[in-house]
Amino acid sequence: MKTKVVKFGGSSLADAKHFVQVAKIIKADPARKYVVPSAPGKRFKEDTKVTDMLYTCYDMIKRQENIDEYYKKIVDRYNGIIEELGLKFDISGELEYVKNAMMHRSGRDYAASRGEYLNGLILAKYLGYTFIDAENVIFFRENGTFDAEKTNQAMAEELAKYPNAVIPGFYGVMPNGTIKTFSRGGSDITGSIVARAAEADLYENWTDVSGFMMADPRIIENPCAIETITYRELRELSYMGATVLHEDAIFPVRFAGIPINIRNTNRPEDAGTMIVSDTQDYDTEKVITGVAGKKGFSVISIEKDMMNAEIGFGRKVLEVLEDHDVSFEHLPSGIDTMSIVLSTDSIKGKRDKVVGSMRRAVKADSVAIEDGLALIAVVGRAMVKAKGTAARVFDALSEVGINIRMIDQGSSEISIIVGVDESDFEKGLAAIYREFVK
Repeated sequence: MKTKVVKFGGSSLADAKHFVQVAKIIKADPARKYVVPSAPGKRFKEDTKVTDMLYTCYDMIKRQENIDEYYKKIVDRYNGIIEELGLKFDISGELEYVKNAMMHRSGRDYAASRGEYLNGLILAKYLGYTFIDAENVIFFRENGTFDAEKTNQAMAEELAKYPNAVIPGFYGVMPNGTIKTFSRGGSDITGSIVARAAEADLYENWTDVSGFMMADPRIIENPCAIETITYRELRELSYMGATVLHEDAIFPVRFAGIPINIRNTNRPEDAGTMIVSDTQDYDTEKVITGVAGKKGFSVISIEKDMMNAEIGFGRKVLEVLEDHDVSFEHLPSGIDTMSIVLSTDSIKGKRDKVVGSMRRAVKADSVAIEDGLALIAVVGRAMVKAKGTAARVFDALSEVGINIRMIDQGSSEISIIVGVDESDFEKGLAAIYREFVK
Protein backbone atom coordinates (compact mmCIF):
# COMPACT_ATOMS: atom_id res chain seq x y z
CA MET A 1 0.00 0.00 0.00
CA LYS A 2 1.14 3.52 -0.73
CA THR A 3 2.07 5.87 2.08
CA LYS A 4 0.99 9.51 2.24
CA VAL A 5 2.01 12.11 4.81
CA VAL A 6 -0.60 14.82 5.29
CA LYS A 7 -0.06 18.21 6.86
CA PHE A 8 -2.91 20.51 7.88
CA GLY A 9 -2.44 24.24 8.45
CA GLY A 10 -3.90 26.34 11.22
CA SER A 11 -6.92 27.42 9.18
CA SER A 12 -7.70 23.73 8.60
CA LEU A 13 -7.75 23.02 12.36
CA ALA A 14 -9.17 26.26 13.73
CA ASP A 15 -12.21 24.67 15.43
CA ALA A 16 -14.15 21.43 15.93
CA LYS A 17 -15.98 21.76 12.61
CA HIS A 18 -12.65 21.79 10.80
CA PHE A 19 -11.40 18.83 12.87
CA VAL A 20 -14.37 16.83 11.59
CA GLN A 21 -13.57 17.80 7.98
CA VAL A 22 -9.89 16.94 8.44
CA ALA A 23 -10.78 13.51 9.88
CA LYS A 24 -13.03 12.81 6.88
CA ILE A 25 -10.19 13.66 4.50
CA ILE A 26 -7.72 11.44 6.36
CA LYS A 27 -10.08 8.48 6.70
CA ALA A 28 -11.13 8.72 3.04
CA ASP A 29 -7.73 7.33 1.96
CA PRO A 30 -6.02 4.51 3.94
CA ALA A 31 -2.70 5.64 2.45
CA ARG A 32 -2.88 8.80 4.62
CA LYS A 33 -0.95 7.26 7.50
CA TYR A 34 0.97 10.09 9.15
CA VAL A 35 -0.51 13.46 10.05
CA VAL A 36 1.24 16.75 10.89
CA PRO A 37 -1.02 19.40 12.46
CA SER A 38 -0.49 23.10 13.01
CA ALA A 39 -1.86 25.06 15.98
CA PRO A 40 -5.46 26.35 15.70
CA GLY A 41 -5.61 29.34 13.37
CA LYS A 42 -8.18 32.09 13.03
CA ARG A 43 -11.85 31.06 13.12
CA PHE A 44 -12.90 34.43 11.70
CA LYS A 45 -11.18 37.59 10.49
CA GLU A 46 -10.90 39.31 13.88
CA ASP A 47 -9.87 36.14 15.71
CA THR A 48 -6.38 35.47 17.12
CA LYS A 49 -4.24 32.45 16.28
CA VAL A 50 -3.39 30.28 19.29
CA THR A 51 0.33 30.64 18.56
CA ASP A 52 -0.01 34.43 18.77
CA MET A 53 -1.92 34.05 22.05
CA LEU A 54 0.93 31.97 23.46
CA TYR A 55 3.44 34.62 22.34
CA THR A 56 1.33 37.20 24.17
CA CYS A 57 1.43 35.10 27.36
CA TYR A 58 5.20 34.86 27.09
CA ASP A 59 5.54 38.63 26.69
CA MET A 60 3.18 39.25 29.63
CA ILE A 61 5.30 37.00 31.83
CA LYS A 62 8.44 38.91 30.81
CA ARG A 63 6.69 42.10 31.92
CA GLN A 64 5.79 40.34 35.19
CA GLU A 65 2.07 40.57 34.44
CA ASN A 66 -0.50 38.01 35.62
CA ILE A 67 -1.56 35.74 32.75
CA ASP A 68 -4.38 33.83 34.49
CA GLU A 69 -7.24 35.62 32.76
CA TYR A 70 -5.62 35.70 29.33
CA TYR A 71 -4.40 32.09 29.49
CA LYS A 72 -7.96 31.00 30.28
CA LYS A 73 -8.85 32.00 26.70
CA ILE A 74 -6.38 29.41 25.42
CA VAL A 75 -7.74 26.80 27.84
CA ASP A 76 -11.29 27.56 26.71
CA ARG A 77 -10.26 27.34 23.05
CA TYR A 78 -8.92 23.81 23.40
CA ASN A 79 -11.61 22.60 25.78
CA GLY A 80 -14.21 23.98 23.37
CA ILE A 81 -12.77 21.88 20.53
CA ILE A 82 -12.75 18.76 22.71
CA GLU A 83 -16.31 19.32 23.93
CA GLU A 84 -17.73 19.98 20.46
CA LEU A 85 -16.03 16.86 19.13
CA GLY A 86 -17.69 14.84 21.88
CA LEU A 87 -14.35 13.50 23.10
CA LYS A 88 -13.81 12.12 26.57
CA PHE A 89 -10.36 13.59 26.88
CA ASP A 90 -9.03 15.64 29.77
CA ILE A 91 -5.99 17.79 28.91
CA SER A 92 -6.30 20.07 31.94
CA GLY A 93 -3.06 18.65 33.33
CA GLU A 94 -1.22 19.39 30.08
CA LEU A 95 -2.61 22.93 29.96
CA GLU A 96 -1.59 23.59 33.56
CA TYR A 97 1.88 22.18 32.93
CA VAL A 98 2.35 24.46 29.89
CA LYS A 99 1.28 27.49 31.92
CA ASN A 100 3.64 26.70 34.79
CA ALA A 101 6.53 25.99 32.42
CA MET A 102 6.06 29.37 30.72
CA MET A 103 5.91 31.12 34.09
CA HIS A 104 9.23 29.50 34.99
CA ARG A 105 10.83 31.01 31.88
CA SER A 106 10.96 27.92 29.69
CA GLY A 107 11.63 30.10 26.66
CA ARG A 108 9.81 31.80 23.82
CA ASP A 109 10.15 28.81 21.47
CA TYR A 110 8.65 26.49 24.07
CA ALA A 111 5.65 28.81 24.48
CA ALA A 112 5.09 29.05 20.73
CA SER A 113 5.41 25.30 20.16
CA ARG A 114 2.67 24.33 22.61
CA GLY A 115 -0.07 25.28 20.14
CA GLU A 116 0.97 22.44 17.82
CA TYR A 117 1.68 20.09 20.72
CA LEU A 118 -1.79 20.46 22.27
CA ASN A 119 -3.56 20.33 18.91
CA GLY A 120 -1.61 17.19 18.08
CA LEU A 121 -2.76 15.49 21.27
CA ILE A 122 -6.41 16.26 20.50
CA LEU A 123 -6.20 15.23 16.84
CA ALA A 124 -4.45 11.95 17.72
CA LYS A 125 -7.18 11.15 20.24
CA TYR A 126 -9.95 12.02 17.76
CA LEU A 127 -8.42 9.91 14.98
CA GLY A 128 -7.38 7.05 17.26
CA TYR A 129 -3.76 7.43 16.11
CA THR A 130 -0.51 7.27 18.09
CA PHE A 131 0.90 10.63 19.21
CA ILE A 132 4.63 11.12 18.57
CA ASP A 133 6.09 14.17 20.26
CA ALA A 134 8.29 16.07 17.79
CA GLU A 135 10.86 16.77 20.50
CA ASN A 136 11.72 13.05 20.52
CA VAL A 137 12.39 12.80 16.79
CA ILE A 138 13.40 16.24 15.43
CA PHE A 139 16.84 17.53 16.39
CA PHE A 140 18.81 20.75 16.14
CA ARG A 141 22.56 21.20 16.58
CA GLU A 142 24.29 23.35 19.20
CA ASN A 143 24.43 26.28 16.76
CA GLY A 144 20.68 26.08 16.16
CA THR A 145 20.80 24.54 12.68
CA PHE A 146 18.57 21.61 11.83
CA ASP A 147 20.24 18.17 12.06
CA ALA A 148 18.68 16.48 9.04
CA GLU A 149 20.42 13.10 9.16
CA LYS A 150 20.03 12.47 12.89
CA THR A 151 16.38 13.48 12.59
CA ASN A 152 15.75 11.27 9.57
CA GLN A 153 17.16 8.20 11.31
CA ALA A 154 15.24 8.77 14.57
CA MET A 155 12.02 9.68 12.77
CA ALA A 156 12.18 6.64 10.46
CA GLU A 157 12.77 4.28 13.39
CA GLU A 158 9.84 5.74 15.33
CA LEU A 159 7.39 5.79 12.43
CA ALA A 160 8.18 2.17 11.63
CA LYS A 161 6.63 1.19 14.99
CA TYR A 162 3.17 2.51 14.16
CA PRO A 163 0.75 2.10 11.24
CA ASN A 164 -0.68 5.58 11.89
CA ALA A 165 0.58 8.55 13.90
CA VAL A 166 0.21 12.28 14.54
CA ILE A 167 3.42 14.34 14.79
CA PRO A 168 2.95 18.02 15.71
CA GLY A 169 4.69 20.50 13.44
CA PHE A 170 6.86 23.56 14.00
CA TYR A 171 9.36 22.40 16.65
CA GLY A 172 12.12 20.04 17.73
CA VAL A 173 14.75 19.89 20.47
CA MET A 174 18.21 21.30 21.10
CA PRO A 175 21.06 19.12 22.47
CA ASN A 176 20.46 20.57 25.95
CA GLY A 177 16.83 19.46 25.88
CA THR A 178 15.23 22.86 25.30
CA ILE A 179 12.54 23.28 22.66
CA LYS A 180 13.43 25.08 19.43
CA THR A 181 11.05 26.11 16.65
CA PHE A 182 11.72 26.42 12.94
CA SER A 183 11.97 30.06 11.94
CA ARG A 184 9.28 30.10 9.24
CA GLY A 185 6.88 27.62 7.68
CA GLY A 186 7.58 25.29 10.59
CA SER A 187 4.74 22.83 10.19
CA ASP A 188 5.36 22.65 6.43
CA ILE A 189 8.97 21.74 7.16
CA THR A 190 7.94 19.09 9.70
CA GLY A 191 5.57 17.54 7.17
CA SER A 192 8.38 17.37 4.65
CA ILE A 193 10.72 15.80 7.23
CA VAL A 194 8.13 13.15 8.11
CA ALA A 195 7.49 12.41 4.42
CA ARG A 196 11.18 11.81 3.81
CA ALA A 197 11.56 9.57 6.88
CA ALA A 198 8.44 7.58 5.99
CA GLU A 199 9.66 7.20 2.40
CA ALA A 200 6.23 8.45 1.43
CA ASP A 201 4.85 8.22 -2.08
CA LEU A 202 3.23 11.65 -1.67
CA TYR A 203 3.27 14.58 0.76
CA GLU A 204 -0.13 16.29 0.86
CA ASN A 205 -0.08 19.82 2.23
CA TRP A 206 -3.64 20.88 3.08
CA THR A 207 -4.37 24.58 3.44
CA ASP A 208 -7.15 27.06 2.64
CA VAL A 209 -6.39 27.54 -1.08
CA SER A 210 -6.79 25.14 -3.99
CA GLY A 211 -3.16 24.99 -4.91
CA PHE A 212 -0.50 27.37 -6.07
CA MET A 213 -1.59 30.44 -8.03
CA MET A 214 0.27 31.89 -11.03
CA ALA A 215 0.39 35.28 -9.29
CA ASP A 216 -0.41 36.94 -5.98
CA PRO A 217 -4.24 37.20 -5.70
CA ARG A 218 -3.78 40.44 -3.76
CA ILE A 219 -2.41 41.95 -6.98
CA ILE A 220 -4.10 39.88 -9.69
CA GLU A 221 -7.83 39.20 -9.39
CA ASN A 222 -8.61 35.46 -9.64
CA PRO A 223 -5.24 34.33 -11.01
CA CYS A 224 -5.06 30.96 -12.73
CA ALA A 225 -4.05 27.92 -10.67
CA ILE A 226 -0.88 26.00 -11.46
CA GLU A 227 -1.56 22.32 -12.12
CA THR A 228 2.05 21.12 -12.03
CA ILE A 229 5.23 22.86 -10.93
CA THR A 230 8.78 21.59 -10.43
CA TYR A 231 10.78 22.00 -7.22
CA ARG A 232 13.13 24.40 -9.00
CA GLU A 233 10.29 26.60 -10.22
CA LEU A 234 8.68 26.58 -6.78
CA ARG A 235 11.92 27.61 -5.12
CA GLU A 236 12.28 30.53 -7.54
CA LEU A 237 8.71 31.70 -6.92
CA SER A 238 8.79 31.09 -3.15
CA TYR A 239 12.04 33.01 -2.80
CA MET A 240 10.51 35.92 -4.68
CA GLY A 241 7.53 36.23 -2.37
CA ALA A 242 5.00 33.50 -3.25
CA THR A 243 3.86 32.21 0.14
CA VAL A 244 1.76 29.05 -0.20
CA LEU A 245 4.72 26.89 0.79
CA HIS A 246 7.89 28.15 2.42
CA GLU A 247 11.03 27.34 0.44
CA ASP A 248 12.71 25.53 3.38
CA ALA A 249 9.88 22.98 3.32
CA ILE A 250 10.90 21.83 -0.14
CA PHE A 251 14.34 20.43 0.60
CA PRO A 252 13.68 17.22 2.61
CA VAL A 253 11.20 15.90 0.04
CA ARG A 254 13.19 17.20 -2.90
CA PHE A 255 16.18 15.29 -1.56
CA ALA A 256 14.08 12.12 -1.53
CA GLY A 257 12.25 12.81 -4.81
CA ILE A 258 8.83 12.85 -3.13
CA PRO A 259 6.12 14.92 -4.87
CA ILE A 260 4.03 17.44 -2.94
CA ASN A 261 0.33 18.03 -3.50
CA ILE A 262 -1.07 21.37 -2.30
CA ARG A 263 -4.77 20.81 -1.47
CA ASN A 264 -7.72 22.80 -0.09
CA THR A 265 -9.27 21.44 3.14
CA ASN A 266 -12.52 23.26 2.37
CA ARG A 267 -12.63 21.95 -1.22
CA PRO A 268 -11.13 18.44 -1.03
CA GLU A 269 -12.56 17.61 -4.45
CA ASP A 270 -10.12 20.07 -6.09
CA ALA A 271 -6.98 18.46 -7.50
CA GLY A 272 -4.73 21.27 -6.27
CA THR A 273 -1.15 21.73 -7.43
CA MET A 274 1.37 18.92 -7.88
CA ILE A 275 4.99 19.79 -7.09
CA VAL A 276 7.36 17.32 -8.75
CA SER A 277 11.07 16.75 -9.29
CA ASP A 278 10.85 17.09 -13.04
CA THR A 279 8.30 17.02 -15.86
CA GLN A 280 8.25 17.71 -19.56
CA ASP A 281 4.60 18.78 -19.49
CA TYR A 282 3.76 22.48 -19.71
CA ASP A 283 1.09 24.83 -20.99
CA THR A 284 2.13 25.79 -24.53
CA GLU A 285 -0.19 28.82 -24.50
CA LYS A 286 0.89 30.38 -21.20
CA VAL A 287 4.61 29.44 -21.48
CA ILE A 288 5.35 30.74 -17.97
CA THR A 289 4.53 28.84 -14.77
CA GLY A 290 4.14 31.90 -12.59
CA VAL A 291 5.21 35.44 -11.79
CA ALA A 292 6.14 36.73 -8.33
CA GLY A 293 8.18 39.46 -6.73
CA LYS A 294 8.89 41.62 -3.74
CA LYS A 295 10.03 45.07 -2.72
CA GLY A 296 12.79 46.24 -0.40
CA PHE A 297 15.98 45.99 -2.44
CA SER A 298 18.94 48.30 -2.97
CA VAL A 299 21.65 48.43 -5.65
CA ILE A 300 25.32 49.14 -5.05
CA SER A 301 26.70 50.47 -8.33
CA ILE A 302 30.47 50.28 -8.89
CA GLU A 303 32.19 51.98 -11.81
CA LYS A 304 35.84 51.64 -12.79
CA ASP A 305 37.63 51.91 -16.12
CA MET A 306 39.09 48.62 -17.37
CA MET A 307 37.32 46.69 -14.63
CA ASN A 308 37.01 43.65 -16.88
CA ALA A 309 40.80 43.38 -17.25
CA GLU A 310 41.52 43.50 -13.53
CA ILE A 311 42.12 40.02 -12.14
CA GLY A 312 40.48 39.43 -8.75
CA PHE A 313 38.13 42.41 -8.97
CA GLY A 314 35.00 40.38 -8.27
CA ARG A 315 36.66 38.53 -5.41
CA LYS A 316 37.59 41.79 -3.70
CA VAL A 317 34.01 43.05 -4.00
CA LEU A 318 32.60 39.89 -2.46
CA GLU A 319 35.17 39.94 0.33
CA VAL A 320 33.94 43.41 1.35
CA LEU A 321 30.39 42.09 1.60
CA GLU A 322 31.59 39.09 3.60
CA ASP A 323 33.59 41.27 5.98
CA HIS A 324 30.43 43.26 6.74
CA ASP A 325 28.23 40.15 7.00
CA VAL A 326 26.13 41.14 3.99
CA SER A 327 24.67 38.66 1.49
CA PHE A 328 23.72 39.61 -2.06
CA GLU A 329 20.90 38.61 -4.41
CA HIS A 330 22.26 39.31 -7.91
CA LEU A 331 25.43 40.57 -9.58
CA PRO A 332 24.58 41.97 -13.03
CA SER A 333 27.63 43.59 -14.61
CA GLY A 334 29.04 45.32 -17.68
CA ILE A 335 32.56 45.92 -18.95
CA ASP A 336 33.32 48.82 -16.61
CA THR A 337 30.38 48.50 -14.18
CA MET A 338 29.16 46.07 -11.59
CA SER A 339 25.84 46.18 -9.76
CA ILE A 340 25.16 44.36 -6.51
CA VAL A 341 21.51 43.82 -5.71
CA LEU A 342 20.84 43.17 -2.04
CA SER A 343 18.17 43.52 0.61
CA THR A 344 17.91 47.08 1.91
CA ASP A 345 17.60 45.71 5.45
CA SER A 346 20.92 43.85 5.10
CA ILE A 347 22.89 47.11 4.93
CA LYS A 348 20.91 48.97 7.53
CA GLY A 349 23.28 50.79 9.86
CA LYS A 350 26.38 49.98 7.76
CA ARG A 351 25.79 51.68 4.43
CA ASP A 352 28.64 54.20 4.73
CA LYS A 353 31.07 51.55 5.96
CA VAL A 354 30.23 49.22 3.06
CA VAL A 355 30.60 52.01 0.48
CA GLY A 356 33.88 53.21 1.99
CA SER A 357 35.35 49.71 2.21
CA MET A 358 34.26 48.94 -1.34
CA ARG A 359 35.83 52.10 -2.70
CA ARG A 360 39.14 51.39 -0.93
CA ALA A 361 39.22 47.68 -1.80
CA VAL A 362 38.82 48.05 -5.56
CA LYS A 363 39.92 51.71 -5.97
CA ALA A 364 36.68 52.38 -7.83
CA ASP A 365 35.96 55.56 -9.76
CA SER A 366 32.59 55.68 -8.03
CA VAL A 367 30.49 53.60 -5.61
CA ALA A 368 26.88 54.55 -4.92
CA ILE A 369 23.80 52.98 -3.35
CA GLU A 370 20.30 53.37 -4.77
CA ASP A 371 17.24 52.26 -2.80
CA GLY A 372 13.63 51.64 -3.77
CA LEU A 373 14.11 48.64 -6.05
CA ALA A 374 11.54 45.87 -6.50
CA LEU A 375 12.31 42.55 -8.19
CA ILE A 376 9.85 40.63 -10.38
CA ALA A 377 10.63 37.02 -11.31
CA VAL A 378 9.05 35.41 -14.36
CA VAL A 379 9.43 31.65 -13.94
CA GLY A 380 8.71 28.73 -16.24
CA ARG A 381 10.29 25.48 -17.40
CA ALA A 382 8.86 26.11 -20.89
CA MET A 383 10.73 29.39 -21.31
CA VAL A 384 13.91 27.70 -22.51
CA LYS A 385 12.00 26.30 -25.51
CA ALA A 386 9.86 29.35 -26.25
CA LYS A 387 11.30 32.04 -28.50
CA GLY A 388 10.88 35.69 -27.56
CA THR A 389 9.89 35.22 -23.91
CA ALA A 390 12.27 37.91 -22.66
CA ALA A 391 11.09 40.31 -25.37
CA ARG A 392 7.47 39.75 -24.29
CA VAL A 393 8.39 40.58 -20.68
CA PHE A 394 10.17 43.79 -21.69
CA ASP A 395 7.41 44.82 -24.11
CA ALA A 396 4.74 44.28 -21.45
CA LEU A 397 6.56 46.63 -19.07
CA SER A 398 7.27 49.16 -21.81
CA GLU A 399 3.61 49.30 -22.83
CA VAL A 400 2.61 50.48 -19.35
CA GLY A 401 5.45 53.00 -19.18
CA ILE A 402 7.73 51.15 -16.74
CA ASN A 403 11.50 51.60 -16.90
CA ILE A 404 13.57 48.47 -16.25
CA ARG A 405 16.45 49.17 -13.85
CA MET A 406 17.98 45.68 -13.88
CA ILE A 407 17.80 42.45 -15.91
CA ASP A 408 19.13 39.08 -14.78
CA GLN A 409 18.57 35.68 -16.40
CA GLY A 410 19.94 32.54 -14.80
CA SER A 411 21.96 30.04 -16.81
CA SER A 412 19.21 27.43 -16.37
CA GLU A 413 16.85 29.79 -18.26
CA ILE A 414 13.84 28.93 -16.09
CA SER A 415 13.60 32.48 -14.78
CA ILE A 416 14.00 36.08 -15.87
CA ILE A 417 14.31 38.67 -13.10
CA VAL A 418 13.74 42.34 -13.72
CA GLY A 419 14.23 45.23 -11.33
CA VAL A 420 11.79 48.14 -11.34
CA ASP A 421 11.01 51.07 -9.08
CA GLU A 422 8.97 50.01 -6.06
CA SER A 423 6.23 52.39 -7.14
CA ASP A 424 5.88 50.39 -10.39
CA PHE A 425 5.88 46.94 -8.76
CA GLU A 426 2.17 46.05 -8.75
CA LYS A 427 1.54 47.61 -12.16
CA GLY A 428 4.55 45.79 -13.65
CA LEU A 429 3.62 42.39 -12.22
CA ALA A 430 0.06 42.78 -13.53
CA ALA A 431 1.33 43.76 -17.00
CA ILE A 432 3.55 40.69 -17.25
CA TYR A 433 0.75 38.40 -16.06
CA ARG A 434 -1.65 39.82 -18.68
CA GLU A 435 0.93 39.32 -21.41
CA PHE A 436 1.16 35.58 -20.81
CA VAL A 437 -2.34 34.81 -19.53
CA LYS A 438 -4.79 36.12 -22.11
